Amino acid sequence: MRINAYVAVFGIVGVVILAAVVSSLISPPGQASVVADTSHLPDLGKAPNFAGISAWINSPPLNLSQLSGKIVLIDFWTYSCVNCIRTIPYLNAWYAKYGGDGLVIVGVHTPEFKFERNYSNVLAATKSLGIKYPVALDNNYSTWNVYGNEYWPSEYIIDQNGTIRHTQIGEGDYNATETVIRELLQSAGYSVGSGNVSNSVNATAVNFSKIGTPEIYVGYNTIRAPIGNTQGFSPEHVVDYTFNGPLQNNTVYFSGKWYNANDSMIAAGNNSKIFLIYDAKSVNIVAQGNSSIIEVELDGGNVPVTYLGSDVVLKEGVVSANIETARLYNLVNAPSYGWHEIEIMVSPGFRLYTFTFG
Repeated sequence: MRINAYVAVFGIVGVVILAAVVSSLISPPGQASVVADTSHLPDLGKAPNFAGISAWINSPPLNLSQLSGKIVLIDFWTYSCVNCIRTIPYLNAWYAKYGGDGLVIVGVHTPEFKFERNYSNVLAATKSLGIKYPVALDNNYSTWNVYGNEYWPSEYIIDQNGTIRHTQIGEGDYNATETVIRELLQSAGYSVGSGNVSNSVNATAVNFSKIGTPEIYVGYNTIRAPIGNTQGFSPEHVVDYTFNGPLQNNTVYFSGKWYNANDSMIAAGNNSKIFLIYDAKSVNIVAQGNSSIIEVELDGGNVPVTYLGSDVVLKEGVVSANIETARLYNLVNAPSYGWHEIEIMVSPGFRLYTFTFG
């Protein structure tokens, strides 16, 4: 389907371009000066082929039989996941260093939220994150299920014979993963040059032991802990929320009118607000809106300049953000970990899915 669509638009020139892309992915290995011993790596079984992929980005459709002789890294991700976002710079660096020398990276995008099934949203996120490697849209969890995967992000490294030799669940251990990539490439006869690139990646370092607040979902079907308001949830209805007394740590409170959706809360009034006491360095929200302007305060006042997140601006003494496309927005990026109270004033139509922390 995708190849035919490209041919319809680009004609013979498009076929030549696609053929060149596939050729670059399945060309035979070069010669390595050193052949690595990979006998210490486990044999985790034959890698399943991609299944149920609805669309491809940066590539025509691929299958593992095409990639025989290559080293393949499959990364399960979704574009609003902060853990996935923090992994992408390393994947980009590995693709830049080894993509021409035997490594194929395929980002299998398996959505957590409904809006992540939208092709144009995934395409925009792929471009924004600088991803050049192939991305497969696994909207029905078909490839996710054949791999028995359970987490975002998760990586599976497949050797030249199609056998899974390494897995990485969650972010981190980048040097170890790159070492496996290099060993498998050398074992397959590719030249990898000297030195890992992981240490040179400019990415946000996270100390998980210092984060005292877990990810918080707010939809009535997705929430893992109750909201602080005594009114609770009224599924598919608007609730006028109020609360009294001190806030409890790591608990979301709402004020004003909010529509209770299964996966989110949608502001339905002019004076709607969100309150949360959290323990972390950075605060992100997964949200969307129709040019919804939100204002952010921290500890009862303006967010300090040194705490401003990448998606907020300070203008005329007010810290605000323009919420449009459904994605992750960084509101606070403090210089150190600690407890803070965040207050978010929102406009009607603003939709909150989760809080995430770093």
